[in-house]
Amino acid sequence: MAVLVVAVLAAGTYAFRLAGPVLHGRLSVPVRVQRLLTSAATVLLVALAAVAALTQGHGFAGWARPAGVLVATALAVRRAPFPVIVGAAAVTTALLRLAGIS
Repeated sequence: MAVLVVAVLAAGTYAFRLAGPVLHGRLSVPVRVQRLLTSAATVLLVALAAVAALTQGHGFAGWARPAGVLVATALAVRRAPFPVIVGAAAVTTALLRLAGIS
């Protein structure tokens, strides 16, 4: 059963990836719809990041993790190198947890 599910998902993924090149010249999407799809993708990614930053299991992750994400966001806006961003976020979270702020 599991092999069948994997095969169906693989076929669906392949079909979606193949649809782009095959339908590229035949299907026109209005500019307004393109803008809405771009906005929808951005909103989806922000929502995913918020859920990952704020929850753990079925509850609130505590204040240390969102603080680390906030530090990482501030450094990313300032275009800091990626290892610096990750390190600063980890250190911020660890220090807050060490101080007793979960």
